[in-house]
Amino acid sequence: MPLVTLYILSAVVLVGAYFLYGKYVFRKFKINNANLTPSHKHRDGVDYIPSKPVVVLGHHFASIAGAGPIVGPIIAVAFGWIPAVIWILVGGIFFGAVHDLGSMVASLRNEGKSIGVIIQNNIGEKGKQLFVVFSFSTLILIIGVFADIIAKTFVSNPGVATASILFIGLAVAFGWVSKQVRSRMQFVVASVAGVVLMYYFVYLGMQHPFVLSYELWIGILLAYGFVASVAPVSILLQPRDYLNSFLLYGLMLAAIVGVVVANPTIEMDTQVQFKAENLGYLFPVLFVTIACGAISGFHSLVASGTTSKQIDQEKDVKLIGFGGMLIESFLAIISIGAVIVISRQEYNLRLSDEGPVSLFADGLGGMVTTLGLSPAFAVGFVALTVSAFAMTTLDTCTRLARFTFQEYFEQSQSRPGRFFGENRYASTFIVIVLSALLLLSGGFANLWPIFGSANQLLAALALLTVAVWLIRQQINAKFVLIPMFFMFAVTISSLILFAWQNYQAGSYVLALIAVSLCVLSLVLMALARKNLASTVPTKIKT
Repeated sequence: MPLVTLYILSAVVLVGAYFLYGKYVFRKFKINNANLTPSHKHRDGVDYIPSKPVVVLGHHFASIAGAGPIVGPIIAVAFGWIPAVIWILVGGIFFGAVHDLGSMVASLRNEGKSIGVIIQNNIGEKGKQLFVVFSFSTLILIIGVFADIIAKTFVSNPGVATASILFIGLAVAFGWVSKQVRSRMQFVVASVAGVVLMYYFVYLGMQHPFVLSYELWIGILLAYGFVASVAPVSILLQPRDYLNSFLLYGLMLAAIVGVVVANPTIEMDTQVQFKAENLGYLFPVLFVTIACGAISGFHSLVASGTTSKQIDQEKDVKLIGFGGMLIESFLAIISIGAVIVISRQEYNLRLSDEGPVSLFADGLGGMVTTLGLSPAFAVGFVALTVSAFAMTTLDTCTRLARFTFQEYFEQSQSRPGRFFGENRYASTFIVIVLSALLLLSGGFANLWPIFGSANQLLAALALLTVAVWLIRQQINAKFVLIPMFFMFAVTISSLILFAWQNYQAGSYVLALIAVSLCVLSLVLMALARKNLASTVPTKIKT
């Protein structure tokens, strides 16, 4: 089968879902522009800033994408490309898009606060405390891991470092220019100029590599994370993510055109592997591995953290929340397409030798060369795009960790608690110090294997929170409850397997963490059920 057929069919399914199922979900959440959004109600010029939908989409998409929809789906192809594609499409539409949109709307209706505060309002204070500690720990782990990944990338490929530094300067300039424009046409012109310069900086970075040691890059990256967290979102984070999103849009467009021109066929067989070597069984591992391409708990932190504070009108959530997830699902399909044009034997060999990012860069780069670009530039451009989005994940996570830390203390009666709850500089400093300590200890390397399960547990808990919030409003929440129960089944199964494997291997700390996460999910479900039983009438609106 020609690869272009898979891309066309996937695009038709996702676009159709946006207009059909998206309309249904939109109606269930009772979206109404008459509701004043938190960006207007609490406008402070730092975190709460009403912004254009296309700009917020750029920020949101760049933040949730990262390398997740590339790495996860490529690894999951080990189970067979057909089950991977099916889960990306089904999961992205009925699970991920509902999860992202629900987290975003729930946050909008709760003063732009995070999932943790929404849990407090709908499940209870104990639930919030458990969730905040869990999500904050996860964010610190992500910051440590991505700082390590980016620093090593900059050391091995100094051209990427140069381009990344130039991107930051361009983002600040674009943010300033955006504030000066007074019409849509002026904004379009500024956007075109910014995107052209960004692509030029890709070329410039490759010509002028910037060489520093790993330790220096770690320090610079953490310092950058601090600045990105405390600076007004419109100065750095938002314009950088908006411009960076065009890197990924360009990559996706180049991939589609390249596939049309080259017209490669799918060489990998259609066999389904119910147990893959070094991975485990198809259930639950496939659903944990693909993650961002179908559903990811990290998205709920972004949707209820930075994104909800920038939304201008409630109707914008369909494009940003539902549409953003479906775009990411299509990127996951493109990622699969980059590796199924080779045989299964070659895929297995190259995946173990080169890793998923290099395999993706080589496969997609080969298709892009049909547009007249040199192989070296095409592969380098793909690799640089992945690295740029890893940088976006780093700065967004730092800001999210700061929000989470502040929300934990915002109702504190103690003087130190109020200080951290009100002072974004002090809270960010704590986040950076904890991330640095994790990096120095090297503990992130041991903890990272459990991240996949923890991430999907976040998704299940976010769906639980949204479901409880809907039920308390007497709205039928079956369209949220079904994905929630499935994700709890996936998460608890994967955590039990992870705990048993690590117990047998003598890794008792990891086994204990996995068991603790299982207990956390059961406790939060029990708290939610207890709260609903005491506050919600039996009759629910359809």
